[in-house]
Amino acid sequence: MAPIIIDNLHKFGLEFQAKIIASILTDRIFLERIIDIVDPEAFENESHRWILKEITQYYLQYKDLPTLQVFKIRVDTIKNDVLKASVIEHLKGVYMKISEKDLQFVREQFLEFCKNQKLKNAILESAEYLKTGQYDHIKSLVDNAMKAGAEKNLGHNYHTDVEKRMGEMCRSTISTGWEVIDSLTDGGLGPGELGVIVAPAGLGKTWILCALGAKAMAKGKNIAHFTMELNENYVGLRYDCCFTGIQFQEIKNRQADIEHKLKTIKGRLMVKYFPLKTVCAQSLKFHVERIQMIEGIKIDEMIVDYADILRPLEKEKNSNSYSEMGGIYEELRQVAGELQVPIWTASQTNRTGLSEDIVQAHNISDSYRKIMTADFVLSLMRNLNDKANNTARFHVIKNRFGPDGITLYSKMDSGNGDIQIFDGTSRESQQIQSTMEEDDNSVKNLLKTRWNSSREKQKGEDTNF
Repeated sequence: MAPIIIDNLHKFGLEFQAKIIASILTDRIFLERIIDIVDPEAFENESHRWILKEITQYYLQYKDLPTLQVFKIRVDTIKNDVLKASVIEHLKGVYMKISEKDLQFVREQFLEFCKNQKLKNAILESAEYLKTGQYDHIKSLVDNAMKAGAEKNLGHNYHTDVEKRMGEMCRSTISTGWEVIDSLTDGGLGPGELGVIVAPAGLGKTWILCALGAKAMAKGKNIAHFTMELNENYVGLRYDCCFTGIQFQEIKNRQADIEHKLKTIKGRLMVKYFPLKTVCAQSLKFHVERIQMIEGIKIDEMIVDYADILRPLEKEKNSNSYSEMGGIYEELRQVAGELQVPIWTASQTNRTGLSEDIVQAHNISDSYRKIMTADFVLSLMRNLNDKANNTARFHVIKNRFGPDGITLYSKMDSGNGDIQIFDGTSRESQQIQSTMEEDDNSVKNLLKTRWNSSREKQKGEDTNF
């Protein structure tokens, strides 16, 4: 859709102007594009002008967007009581617009408005130079106006950014808390990346996601955990177990222990429940932006439990479950890129996955586009003996950052979220493998004995098998 060119912000209306500020507050890259061409005086309302000036001044000083806490402090410096009350009221209105679905459209319209204003001013200013024949000045003014609002980030300059890409922080990753997984992923997941845990139903995908969130929180990271199955309090209890090691059945009786442990946790956790198939990936993005604005914190990582039961943003004509599910994962990775955070989610296997010792790519349900879209895919498998022995098999299905096709052995207590994943060469891994092989042999011997006994009864003779 072509942008609608409007001469002044008055014609947009006050509600649209509030959405413009909400758009700026939720998109630092957008602010970078317009900061040289935006004119606060173009806004119709004095309170909106004050808010926009504070945003731009804060960004120029700190290279970041102001939080609600910043605004609360700055509002207290306003000496005019009438303006102060008006700013508070309009700030509330702006924050109410943060979750609106048309903010991208608002950004496009406002950017076009700013560029047109810049060009109009250049043409008016050129009139004086035209009288004196200073055509070079006119060309310079018009050229600069045409460049207004251009994307500031041109990308990675291969020849000059050698030190940047060689540095340890070329990917600012968040650790998974498992040394072997961090080693395989070069430190964990980074901004804009998507990790997927694949397993049959009931094997502990939610425990793994909670463990990932808890381990990141222990490092001081702020987590937004979205759940479409368990309620918010229930998920909170699982985090309590992960932090304390207390069994889930006992956790409600150990409030004092939990409160004591929470004093040592550096990161924050926000858990939000949505009924299944009621929200799309973009809805989660809007909620994260609201958390960041209202709580005044930066969300460092998202946990989505789980992507298979999100709904698509838009349902295409003649679409089926395969195309819809692939689209959902692409939308989720898009959100990771827009928010510049890593996202961990989970996915179900198909029926064939139930009978496998190791879950692989062909066992994933609905759409192979899940594998194509994700950056790191880790599968989980546990049979009856594994559940009894608190063991598990993990398999690296896909890894953009290192080797894949690797099977890892684990100690996994699904009663308290205590999950330890070991390197294949470790003593613990070899012990788990040995136990699994002994259990498999015991099952095979038992089945063989029962088969022979059955055949003897049927035929009255010993049958070797």
